Amino acid sequence: AQMVESGGGSVQPGESLRLSCAASGYTANSYCMGWFRQAPGKEREGVAVIDSDGRTSYADSVKGRFTISQGNAKNTLYLQMNSLKPEDTAMYYCAADVQWSRLHYLCRPSVSQERMDYWGNGTLVTITS
Repeated sequence: AQMVESGGGSVQPGESLRLSCAASGYTANSYCMGWFRQAPGKEREGVAVIDSDGRTSYADSVKGRFTISQGNAKNTLYLQMNSLKPEDTAMYYCAADVQWSRLHYLCRPSVSQERMDYWGNGTLVTITS
């Protein structure tokens, strides 16, 4: 299985970026997928997640600015990031738990990252004036 992120770059505060994640090599009827980020010197944190029922959840720091979505074929994950701030600077990763069940845990950005089966290599987002 493979997850490949793209769309990162360097922009100024207030601008927007759209990240994409192409997933392949697995089939999942029930999943929790999402975007995580790691800023320099900090631990990786959950940003936004979506489950196979279409429910989304966001970290407080990005609510109202970021939107997670999927392509029609459900094998592409997007993160639309608006009103970017310098503190959004980080490496952004997509990840998936392809054996997710609501009975196991709720799909939230605070999900234990050890539950994710697959990870991409990340795409760098830099916000600088």
